[in-house]
Amino acid sequence: MLLVFDIGNTNMVIGVYKGKELLTYWRIATDRQKTADEFGMLLYNLFEYKNIDPKEIDAVIYSSVVPPIMSALEEMAEEYFKCQPLVVGPGIKTGIPIMYDNPREVGADRIVNAVAAYEKYGGPLIIVDFGTATTFCCVSAKGEYLGGVITPGVNISMEALFQKTSKLPKVELLTPPRVIGKNTVHAIQSGILYGYAGMVDGIVKRMKKETKARNVTVVATGGMAEQIAENSETIDHIDKLLTLEGLRIIYERNKN
Repeated sequence: MLLVFDIGNTNMVIGVYKGKELLTYWRIATDRQKTADEFGMLLYNLFEYKNIDPKEIDAVIYSSVVPPIMSALEEMAEEYFKCQPLVVGPGIKTGIPIMYDNPREVGADRIVNAVAAYEKYGGPLIIVDFGTATTFCCVSAKGEYLGGVITPGVNISMEALFQKTSKLPKVELLTPPRVIGKNTVHAIQSGILYGYAGMVDGIVKRMKKETKARNVTVVATGGMAEQIAENSETIDHIDKLLTLEGLRIIYERNKN
C-alpha cells in the first residue's frame, strides 16, 4: 500500500492507497514542532482506528511547501514504515513540462495538482486551489504547466480583518442569508464568500482570455473549495482530494 502526504502551511492531508483505490484519508494540522516519533505514533493510532496494518505500507510519497517539517517526516517514514520516501521536487518525473521562468519556484502542490487534473480532465484547464494561499494554475491542451496566480487565502484574509481592525469580530465562514448583510457578522461573511467567488470568476475569465484557449475546464480543490465554488460562475468541477490523486500518479511514474 502507498502512504501519501500533502503537506500545506496550515494542514496536511494524509491518504492510504491500495493500488488506485483511496482507502482512507485524514486532514490534520501542520505542526512544525512534531518529532519523527510523534508523527509515527500519530499515524499508528490513525491506522489502528481504521483497521489498517502499518506493515502493509511499502511506499511513501510527500508533497510539501513546508521545508522545516521534512526531516522529521523522512525520519518517520524510515523508522516506522521502513521506506525511503519519495519527495516531489526537482528530478522527479511528473510528465508535466513546466513553462515557468524558474521551474524550481513552482510549489510542489501546484505541480501535483496539475498532474492529477490533466490526467482526470485533460486540457486546457485551470486549477483553483483554496489553501493557505489561493492559487490558480493554467495547463495547456498539451499538458504544459503555463504558470498561474497566487493570492492570499480565505483564512488569511479573515484573520487579517480581525487582527487589523479594532471592532470587527472573528466569524465562522458560513453562507449569509443575503448579499446585503443586516449585521456585522453577515456583512463579513458576505464580503469574504462572495468577494472570493467574484475574484475567482474575474481571474479565471482573464486567464481564459489571455491563453485564447477554447473549452477550458476549471477545477477547484482545497479545504474551501465547496463553499466558494457553489457561488462561482466559472468552476466546473470540485475535486477536494485532487492532490492525493496526483501524488499517487507521480509515485506510479517514478517507482521503477
